[in-house]
Amino acid sequence: MNMKTAIVSAFFGFALITMVMTSCKKNDNKTTTTPPTLYDSLGGTTMVQDPTAASGTMIEKGRLLIRNIIDSTIFVIAGDTAINGHFTVLLSEVGSGNLSGFQALSKNLTDFVAVGTGAKDYTYGGKSMVAAHDPAQNPRMNGKADNGDFNAFEVDLFAGANKAGVPSTTPALISVGKIVESLRSQVVQQ
Repeated sequence: MNMKTAIVSAFFGFALITMVMTSCKKNDNKTTTTPPTLYDSLGGTTMVQDPTAASGTMIEKGRLLIRNIIDSTIFVIAGDTAINGHFTVLLSEVGSGNLSGFQALSKNLTDFVAVGTGAKDYTYGGKSMVAAHDPAQNPRMNGKADNGDFNAFEVDLFAGANKAGVPSTTPALISVGKIVESLRSQVVQQ
C-alpha cells in the first residue's frame, strides 16, 4: 500500500466526522456546503509569526501546531528507551551537535501530517511509510518496528502533543491519532 492509498484510507473514517462538522454559508441566496478539513481544525491557513524563525517570518497556524507536536514528539521518543534504539543515527547526530537530520525529519513528518490532514499548500516528498521504516531501504532506521514499538510511539505522540500544549482529549488530536493508527500495517514490519 503506498502513502496515497494509506492517506485515502485514513480519511475514509474521517469523512464521516467532516460531514457532521460541515459548515454552511450563504452565497447569492444559495447555500453551499464547505466541509472543514482536519488541518483547518488544527489552525488552518491563518498566518502567524513563526517563533523559531527570523523576525517577520510567517507560518500557517496549522503547520506551526503540527510542527510543534512533531518536534515535541521527537524529543519524547529520544528519551523513551522502549523505542529510541530505532533512532541511533539521529540521536548520535544530535548528540554531536548536528541538527540536520532532526531538521529533515521534522520537516518531512510535518509535511506528511499537514498533507494527511488536508493542507493544500504543502506536499510530502519523503519515503513511503514502508520504505521509511525498513532499515534495508532507510539506513537511518535501526531495526524493524513491532506492535509494541508502534504502541509506544502512539503513547509518545500524545505525550509530545501534551508537551506542545495540546491535551490528549482534543478532538483534532484524536483524529490525527486515528490516522496514525491506520498506518500501523505499513510501519510494523516484524
